[in-house]
Amino acid sequence: MPKTILEYNTVSLDEKNSALVIVDQTQLPGRIEMLSLTEVEDIWEAIYLLKVRGAPAIGVAAAIGVYVVVKNAEVSDMQVFYEKFRKAKDYLATSRPTAVNLFWALDRMDSVVKEHMDSEIDEVKELLRLEAVNIRSEDIEVCRRIGENALTLVKPGDGLLTHCNAGQLATVKYGTATAPMYLGQEKGYGFHIYVDETRPLLQGARLTAFELQEAGLDVTLICDNMSGAVMKKGLIDAVFVGCDRVAANGDTANKIGTSVVAAVARHYGVPFYVCAPTSTIDISLSGGDKIPIEERPPEEITEMWYEKRMAPKGVKVYNPCFDVTDHELITGIVTEYGVVQAPYEVSIKNLVQRPDPQGLPPQNPLHK
Repeated sequence: MPKTILEYNTVSLDEKNSALVIVDQTQLPGRIEMLSLTEVEDIWEAIYLLKVRGAPAIGVAAAIGVYVVVKNAEVSDMQVFYEKFRKAKDYLATSRPTAVNLFWALDRMDSVVKEHMDSEIDEVKELLRLEAVNIRSEDIEVCRRIGENALTLVKPGDGLLTHCNAGQLATVKYGTATAPMYLGQEKGYGFHIYVDETRPLLQGARLTAFELQEAGLDVTLICDNMSGAVMKKGLIDAVFVGCDRVAANGDTANKIGTSVVAAVARHYGVPFYVCAPTSTIDISLSGGDKIPIEERPPEEITEMWYEKRMAPKGVKVYNPCFDVTDHELITGIVTEYGVVQAPYEVSIKNLVQRPDPQGLPPQNPLHK
């Protein structure tokens, strides 16, 4: 019997071959193709072209990727080794501008080298491997805890709506926005899941609907402009979405169209929750207007996914990858530590500065 998509590792380290291994998400749902990457240019391209995507998965891929690139560096001088590391790190950091996990993970790897500049190079390489593996393991635990916290906000039989893909394909396991859906299934909650197709890259249709259906959940795909219709009919009890960055005031950047869903949810009185590991929180940015928004090639709207070009040649195209949802539209932000609510300037500050008695990952360096 063929494996389901959930039985493949979205992103992992092949220690035997010193390679970053990912599911090529651009091939889904048509076929499952695994990529084994060792060169920094190929890893950069995989992140940029969305072969691996989703803020947590990007962070894990970057950590493993930068380790893989420098593992075989044949140098004897630590300063030369660090220069090679920084070159690879800085290059990978240019692949996607919005997902803060990319920079968070690379900075964690950078700290490992800087803190051991007096050590042997082979020892530093091993410490980099351990840090990359830890970042991956931590992602699983963080997502599981997000799911448990989100489950306290809903009840069995609820209708849930999600936008884009914040599922297992965007993380290592469970996902963020889909974590309560997977954990709810384990507990027999019987959720009814509605998935926006998510134009223009169709991550909802190609990825979320695919993985949830493969997992046996009750999932219904809808067009992006149908969210108001299903909410008006009373089919949606809560909205769960992921995000790529959270500002200090609670504004969140997520896949384009998320802000529209939030506004419609507010109109119909449907709770709107953002599922965000603390690694996505960036209190160095006061508000969402400071979050850099990636713009993608126009071909993603005019040609991609169509047999023939569907827009007139020469037409101007505006294709931002993300939009910012105003904090006033967000009912709560679900993290691995719990659910924070308005006033977000206070609750987020308290969250990122709290001690960590439960042994979860260290706080994001960008918090400081």
